[in-house]
Amino acid sequence: MDHSAFFEREFAEHQEVAAATRAQLAAPFARLVELTAQAIRDGGKVMFFGNGGSAGDAQHLATELTVRYTRDRAPIAAIALTTDTSSLTAIGNDLGFERLFARQVQALGRPGDVAIGISTSGRSANVTAGLKAARDGGMHAAALGGGDGGDLVGLADPLLIVPSRTTARIQEMHITLGQMLCGALERTLGLVPKDT
Repeated sequence: MDHSAFFEREFAEHQEVAAATRAQLAAPFARLVELTAQAIRDGGKVMFFGNGGSAGDAQHLATELTVRYTRDRAPIAAIALTTDTSSLTAIGNDLGFERLFARQVQALGRPGDVAIGISTSGRSANVTAGLKAARDGGMHAAALGGGDGGDLVGLADPLLIVPSRTTARIQEMHITLGQMLCGALERTLGLVPKDT
């Protein structure tokens, strides 16, 4: 294997997807920031969820909000629905894996909260069920997707679809967009100076 050629190909594809994401997702990103900021101002919270690498992203982003992103500041209410092993195993065993996030959204969510599902394919049944539960409960159902958006289209709004079909590139953009959301929320909520 030519490691240098592989390295260059991976970076080239990453840069192409990053440029396309930048060109296409500014408007839905701005809507996500404003929607989420308003939910926090109103005393609500953000719930993140996804499977596999997207579960890791959910935990990462919830932590950035509850602890800190750029500097010490007041906490932002956020939770990852991927971390409570007792709930996850009980729901999976008793209600089925498809209900993993929906049940937690029903239990923990309140009208006006923001549920952000993360799915590279847009076809994760438990993610779409979680977003449906959010909508049914008067919450905002938003998502990070990829490819053609899959089942997230028409369900999540705002929906940030990364213009790629390569899972790794979609995941790279998801964490970039998620961290940008954290930084934008800190500034929009006045928790850090806007010029930092």
